[in-house]
Amino acid sequence: MATAPISVDRAGKFRKVCEILDRHGNRPAGLIPILQAIQQEYQYLPEEVLTFVATSLDVPPARVYGVATFYAHFALEPKGKHVIRICDGTACHVKQSLPILSALHEKLGTSAKQKTSADTLFTVETVACLGACGLAPVLVIDEQVYGGMTPDRATALLEEIRAQECVGGTAPAAAPLNGEAHVR
Repeated sequence: MATAPISVDRAGKFRKVCEILDRHGNRPAGLIPILQAIQQEYQYLPEEVLTFVATSLDVPPARVYGVATFYAHFALEPKGKHVIRICDGTACHVKQSLPILSALHEKLGTSAKQKTSADTLFTVETVACLGACGLAPVLVIDEQVYGGMTPDRATALLEEIRAQECVGGTAPAAAPLNGEAHVR
């Protein structure tokens, strides 16, 4: 009888994951889109969820974990509500992306090792290229591209987002600063 409450508890705990698995037909061939949907739901891939997915799909946990760690898109640690990706590709690096990164880290209390702010509002990540070299230096906040960035403009964007959060807003749809490029 002890197994019934555990099953009910597990089913409740993994309800969203079960819905995602069902949407993808509970097929091992759908592992990548399943993990993408789970990450969209949780903002990362919790270890216990990866184990649950492996069991549900009847595949070795090492296979699920291997896929989750192979692709840079997947995260195994919680991310902040707003994910900031700063480009450090050649064009952005030459146009001074590192001072922007330093300003973000200083403002948020983050670092290369501690990527998420203490209030879990922001996660700062560096990427090799965002594909917007003509707008260098570039950063992306929640899938919105901001070009022609400087340390001051980047920290001003943070302040705008914090202000929207305090008012109850959710989107970082800040207007382009000083007429600089803002690409959606």
